[in-house]
Amino acid sequence: MPLGWKNCTVGEFEEKGEIELTTGPFGTQLKAAEYVENGVPVINVRNIGFGNIRDEKLEYLSDVTVHRLSKHLLQSGDIVFGRKGAVERHAFIRSGHRGWFQGSDCLRLRVKTKKIAPRFLSYCFLTPDHQQWMINQCSHGATMSSLNQDILKRIPLRLPSFPTQRKIAAILSAYDDLIENNLRRIKILEEMAQNLYREWFVKFRFPGHQHARFTDSPLGRIPEGWEMSKVEGILKKVKRGVKIQKQDYAAEDLIPVVDQGKEFIGGYTDNTESLISDDLPLIVFGDHTRVLKFIDFPFACGADGTQLLKSNDERMPMTLFYYALSAIDLSDFAYARHFKFLKEEDLVLPNKSIADFFNQFVLPLREQTRSLMQKNTTLRRTRDLLLPRLISGEVDVSELDIAVPEEVL
Repeated sequence: MPLGWKNCTVGEFEEKGEIELTTGPFGTQLKAAEYVENGVPVINVRNIGFGNIRDEKLEYLSDVTVHRLSKHLLQSGDIVFGRKGAVERHAFIRSGHRGWFQGSDCLRLRVKTKKIAPRFLSYCFLTPDHQQWMINQCSHGATMSSLNQDILKRIPLRLPSFPTQRKIAAILSAYDDLIENNLRRIKILEEMAQNLYREWFVKFRFPGHQHARFTDSPLGRIPEGWEMSKVEGILKKVKRGVKIQKQDYAAEDLIPVVDQGKEFIGGYTDNTESLISDDLPLIVFGDHTRVLKFIDFPFACGADGTQLLKSNDERMPMTLFYYALSAIDLSDFAYARHFKFLKEEDLVLPNKSIADFFNQFVLPLREQTRSLMQKNTTLRRTRDLLLPRLISGEVDVSELDIAVPEEVL
């Protein structure tokens, strides 16, 4: 262990009141009927990522309920764990999420001492060694892993001095901040393309629409010369390579694996028989998750319910096909194989000139999106290589002159 570092546990700080552990409100305190459509966001197990918050399917509470249970309001620097399921994950609460609410199925760790930098602690919890420790401690042969305060107290820590902790957190958070900034830019580019699609192909305010004549169709009035088609009617058969099972993913290798998960790249493989490089771009559709991914680079396909889609009609170039499919709502089908429903959906096929014009507008946005995604892949790889070496002290930063931003807690 590096000189000046200390072995300890979370429990040692908890006993001295320097760390506070709090379980979310019990069911008798917070009933399902108290959730509202809009209000204070609640972080539940499904919203906990790997150091981040997954803000899909958030639930909300009224100000009255939150005031009654105010001890469960979250502060910057809090670390939130789920009590069931993926116990190796946690969410670090940043300033933008201050004032959100701790869900019933969560545990909260709050640092109350200047001996520990909360952001450093969060990065400790992202190391593979810690995550495996959590899985081992919480499994006990049960179908679903379960976490409690006693296990949190036993978490082993290896702490350098407080200034060194902040330096390490500053280095790693610089990568995360760049990744977040790129994600925001990707979101803006996606919104620009989606808005253009809605303007041209839903509201029919495409270039020259003032002079267009309209005719009736099962989808309503559409421009003359445009047609309707089922999704299935414009699907081209796509040759697939060997599917890669999730347990065979590598953290880094030659070929990126695209599956139906939320992350754009699920993992990597060196299996060249899995490579798909012809007939690009393709659209990967998640049969269970309904996730759509526009893929314009050689890749391998995950085996977990992925469908590969390609348009066979020149009036539906792949950019337009992607945004047309993105506009289809399949949420009413709950948990199901969604591809069979997707194939039955209706699409509007414009004339070729409008389709090509849309393609010219959107392709540069797609290229920018791809570039930003590639940058994020590189940033994540570099951060993940640095993370265990910094947290273990293998790379010593104690004597380096590193500026630590105020927001690095």
